[in-house]
Amino acid sequence: MFTQTELNIIEQAVEIIESKAKKTSAISSPDLANKLCITKLAHLEHEVFAALFLDSQHRLIEFKKMFTGTVDSASVYPREVVKAALKVNAAAVIFTHNHPSGVAEPSMADQHITKRLVNALELIDVKVLDHIVVGVEGCVSFAQRGLL
Repeated sequence: MFTQTELNIIEQAVEIIESKAKKTSAISSPDLANKLCITKLAHLEHEVFAALFLDSQHRLIEFKKMFTGTVDSASVYPREVVKAALKVNAAAVIFTHNHPSGVAEPSMADQHITKRLVNALELIDVKVLDHIVVGVEGCVSFAQRGLL
């Protein structure tokens, strides 16, 4: 789908956006979170589920690719997400994953796993701020859609 030159440019964009996200006082703008998620995931040909782990001021601690799947799904394990959140001492998290089909519309499976993750993280006082589904032409925010 992308040439090697284009992939190199995308990787450079990811590094720039991620460094700005870490330097900013907080990811208070859905636009910044969306840009980071799009540049990290939109170009991938397989589904990847990732998490933006945030501190108590919603500053980015780490963007972590958690699970890799196939062209239309990825298995997500709440236990592993809880372990990763505890490891970096996260206070909040934004989930994201891509739809290689290019259509960012959340599926029922996406909504179900998000609910499971919210419930699991609630037990350790980690707040789920959003789940962003990335497609080639943009993204869909669970928070903006009222799905959280």
